Amino acid sequence: MREQPQLGSMIKGQVFDGYLLVRQAQQRTSSNGGKYLDMTLCDISGEVNAKMWDGATPPPAAGTVIRLRGMMLEYNGRPQLRVDKLRALVEGDDVDMGQLAPCAPLPAEEMLGYILERVSAFADEELKTLVLRRLEECGDRLNYYPAASKLHHAERSGLLHHTSTMLRGAAAICEIYPTLDADLLAAGVVLHDLCKITEMDADSLGVVSDYTARGMLIGHLVQGVAELDRLGRELNVRPELLMMLEHMVLSHHDLPEFGSPKPPMFPEAEVLHVLDLLDARMFEMNRELKNAQPGGFTDRIWSLERKLYRRKEPPVAREEK
Repeated sequence: MREQPQLGSMIKGQVFDGYLLVRQAQQRTSSNGGKYLDMTLCDISGEVNAKMWDGATPPPAAGTVIRLRGMMLEYNGRPQLRVDKLRALVEGDDVDMGQLAPCAPLPAEEMLGYILERVSAFADEELKTLVLRRLEECGDRLNYYPAASKLHHAERSGLLHHTSTMLRGAAAICEIYPTLDADLLAAGVVLHDLCKITEMDADSLGVVSDYTARGMLIGHLVQGVAELDRLGRELNVRPELLMMLEHMVLSHHDLPEFGSPKPPMFPEAEVLHVLDLLDARMFEMNRELKNAQPGGFTDRIWSLERKLYRRKEPPVAREEK
């Protein structure tokens, strides 16, 4: 792939000439009646809103790669790319997709292997069978599906990244609080977001083109409970165990305004919610801080409703004992 600047490091007035991945693109009408393209374009360093004021150009499809030339500008204090020319890929274009599509830091096979190993160690055979079957039902989509369209873990294999990180957090917490049922908590971690694969339309690059009708009307919490109830009855899982798993999925967003009709009502459900929130926020914070100057602040982060400060000095290295 030819040398090109990364979006995350571009400054106002800098020219871009290269390839970007299209997350979304629409033709819109301006206040004076003219047509223009409103796009979200990305590479591995981040994404940017882009405008092309030549409305005669048809919008490129989400999930495709385009060649373009333009300039980085600012609008309302945020970067915006003005696109002067664009075209679809042609034979002979040298594109490294690994530089365009955000990907999880570990291979999908490694993360899925860790999850399967943890589930296979469950002492409760009914719990083990239920969770393994749900994973099997999800199929190959687990290898590439993101955990969100734009926010935390919006990357190829992001669902596996989110789940495997939470599993490690659950293991550490259970050492501190031994009264927790470690296998029940781990099961909740694995199950809680599985219906993201029916909530969103995503391609093999992990790029979400839109939410599905089922995702918009039902959502992954309620759909997750429905799938669990169906499979639990099919496998004749103990009623209390099935009910607790369903509650964990239903309550992991904690509050009605975030989609949960019930708050967590037993310890493992509470820890699942806290782990989910922690992992999501740490992902977003780490992503945004990469683009901030040491001693400076990020832009206001919509999902966190705040700016973040990036420390000037690196942490002091701890000596190994």
